[in-house]
Amino acid sequence: MRFEATPLAGAYLVRPDRREDDRGHFARTYCRDTFRERGLADCGLQCSTSYNRRRGTLRGLHLQRPPHIENKLVRCTRGAVFDVAVDLRPGSPTRGRWHGVALDPGNGLAFYIPSGFAHGFLTLADDSEVYYQMAEPYVPEAAAGVRWDDPDLAIAWPFPPLVLSEADRRLPALREAEGL
Repeated sequence: MRFEATPLAGAYLVRPDRREDDRGHFARTYCRDTFRERGLADCGLQCSTSYNRRRGTLRGLHLQRPPHIENKLVRCTRGAVFDVAVDLRPGSPTRGRWHGVALDPGNGLAFYIPSGFAHGFLTLADDSEVYYQMAEPYVPEAAAGVRWDDPDLAIAWPFPPLVLSEADRRLPALREAEGL
């Protein structure tokens, strides 16, 4: 695995080293020891998937409040997504900045998103599936988020969403979000 720094302090793209032959390829996508050696959190406690029927589905921007903050390793296993992390850590030099990357099975990339970041994605294809590995369990009472279209964040989504949950529509702007 190769770790590529992003413009956000502590967030990385994880590129698997694929071994290819006439059968296809094999790649290690996660190793607890390798992550620990780099000072990154173990992302092996909980795994989840998000299946999205339609291109243009937006989920996010979500995070968990302390003490249930979570590190995530996010990968697209089917279809394609534009995946976004927003640094919301108090005192961080990159607080309020975002980074987005296209994830799909072809590029094999995973996005390591540290705790204190909000996360969301926009599907670029029908029938897209996102696979998450998390360092902490999901705690519904700790769920929080900020608006996908917050003008202060100015995220350059590839196109406006076509499908958005009512809960995500009601998320506050960062300036209005308590405790973030």
